[in-house]
This record gives sequence, structure tokens and C-alpha cells, in this order.
Amino acid sequence: MLHARDRQLDGLRTLAISMVLYAHFFAADGSHWGHIGVRLFFVLSGFLITRLLLEARSTTQYKPGTAIGSFYIRRALRIFPPYFAVLSFVWLVNLEQARGSIKWHALYLSNFWYALRDEWTPWVLCHTWSLSIEEQFYVAWPLVILLAPRRWLEPICMALIACSLAYRFYWPFTGTPSLARDLLPPASMDALVAGALLALHRARSQTLPQWMRLSSAPLLVATAILMWLKPLPLSPTLAWVNWIGLEVLPLVPLTALVGYSSSGLRGTPGRLLESPPMTAVGRVSYGVYLFHPIVLSFVVSAQPWIPFNVSEQGFGRLILGTTGTLALAAISWLAFEKPLNQLKRYFPYVPQRRLQPTYDAPSATALSKAGQVQELQIATPLRVERCPPR
Repeated sequence: MLHARDRQLDGLRTLAISMVLYAHFFAADGSHWGHIGVRLFFVLSGFLITRLLLEARSTTQYKPGTAIGSFYIRRALRIFPPYFAVLSFVWLVNLEQARGSIKWHALYLSNFWYALRDEWTPWVLCHTWSLSIEEQFYVAWPLVILLAPRRWLEPICMALIACSLAYRFYWPFTGTPSLARDLLPPASMDALVAGALLALHRARSQTLPQWMRLSSAPLLVATAILMWLKPLPLSPTLAWVNWIGLEVLPLVPLTALVGYSSSGLRGTPGRLLESPPMTAVGRVSYGVYLFHPIVLSFVVSAQPWIPFNVSEQGFGRLILGTTGTLALAAISWLAFEKPLNQLKRYFPYVPQRRLQPTYDAPSATALSKAGQVQELQIATPLRVERCPPR
């Protein structure tokens, strides 16, 4: 029932984490690529989680309690060990004086911590805001997918997306921007639920809606224009328009990209996403995202012993930070995460059906007929040419 790993979706994870590393290690302040990478992660999460839950729900052995319990245990096995290992390390060494906020991060309330303070302090854990958003989504969403009537699911998704858009358009009327506009859950529900809506659509059709196919390219062009305008000096009104556009316009192309990749892109894009380097990095992308600020902190601290500049954004920081992060993520995956991840097989979404042996002896007549059919099949010569060996 459940899918094996989607190779092209692993490739998309690599694309998403590459945007994040580019924004945090190389690009100048104000780059929006990292945020778009996080939004792609959100769409992927919403799609994959919803697809798994829908497939569990569609089986004859489906039991809501078993599916919900297995979901939470499987998520905990995948997410908690490396996450709490990082928090423990940060607390132990008090990295970047982050010890005082650890309890917020441990409760997956990082987004609320930064939103309430309206500043990225401590910066070494600022990336955990998106992990908190996903965890808050994981707590509630299985209850919706597994317990709500099936006919209500798509209207629920569309209502949540509408509420998220309304939340964004509310902020220009508040006066000054703040971190809360990007970090509170409504700001990210549109991306997570867009992925879920894609999974619901895929449950009945393998082709994307025509409006999505036709609108993706124009929306990509509009996004590229806004990305080009973002660093330029803009009036407050144009700055708000630019911000809303960069939040809203990429959503449909990102969702379409996930949809195309989940069914298998053909040609060069598909081969690129399925290439071993792309799938390998995608497999450890959670670790890459989790560890990269920790690595950056140590890289910057080691500047006196490094012959090129890593104290500022640029090629030196990108090369050394990315290399160190990938190495740490690979070690974590092989030695720590992968063995724990394999325990998920003990917690299936649906109870495993045990086949009971049948002891009713077949009748002599049935055995005789079966033997006659077998003899007839063996005795009848094939009237086609033999296939060449492959």
C-alpha cells in the first residue's frame, strides 16, 4: 500500500535545501530564496503525509486509532532523535547563548518565541521556526484526514488556504511589519495544505488540473520579476505588494512541481532529479537543514585558522559550510537516524493481515480436473516463435 521512496521527490528536497544553504551561506541579506526553499519543503510535507494517510484510510483493515497512533510514533522516530540531540548539544555548550530559550524549542514553539520577541535571537536556532510549524501541523492534520468525512476534506483544505491568504492581506493594515507575519501558523498553512490538496486530487486523478498547468509558467515569470525588484528601494506600499506577491505567487508553481515529480518528470529534468547525488542529498536533507546553523557557528568561530573569508556571506562560507554540513548530516544518517528510522516497520498504518492456513482437503474430482488441465497445458505446443533472449 505505502509508497517506496519517490526518487524525484528526494531530488526536490535537494533543490529545497540548496535554496536554504544559498540564502544562509552565500546570498546577501534579504535573499528570498531560503524562504522559497522552506515553502517547497512545506508543500512536500503536506503532500506526502496526506497521501500516506489517505492510503491507510482506503484499506479494508483501516482502524482510525491504529493509524493515528502509528503516525505519531513514526513521526517521532524520524524527527525527534536528531532534533533533541541538537538541542541537547546547544544547551550543554550554551552555543551562541541559546540556553535560555531551549524550553521553547523543545516544545516546538520556536515560531512563537521569535514572533513574540520580534528578533532572531538566538540566531543559531532561528531555523527551528519552520520545524515547529511542521510539528504543529503534524499534531492536528492526521485527525482531520483520518476522522473527517471524506467529502469534507477538499472544502476544509480550500477554507484553510483562504484563511491563510486573508491572514497575509491583513498585515498591510497593521502598520509596521513584524516577524509574526511570517512565523505564526496561518502564514504557512497555505503551503502545507496546498500539498495536502494535491494529494486529495491525486487520489482521483493522475493529471494536474488544467488551471494549474496553464498558470504555473506566468506565475513563475511574475515571481522572478518580484525577486529582481526585492533588493531595490521601494515605497512602503510597493514593499508590501512585493512581499505578498513573493508569498502567494510561487505557491501554485511549487505545488505543480511536486505534482509533476510525484508522477515522474521525463527528460533531462527527471534524470537530474533522479541522479544519485540529488537523491543522496535529499535523503539526508532533514539533517542538513537541522545542522547547518550549528556548523556555521563553528566555521565562523574558526576564522583565525581558515585561510579564506568565512566571516561573511560568500563562496568561502558556502563551500566550507556546505561541506561540513553534508558530512555531519551523512554521519548522522548512517550512524543514528537510519537505524532508528528502520523501527517504523513495527508501526504500520494498518494492522497486518495474517493469512490463516486452510485445512479443507480438496476433493478427488478437483484434483483430477486440475491435473488434466496441467497435462493439457504441458502437452499443447506453442504456436509462436521463441522470443530472443534478453
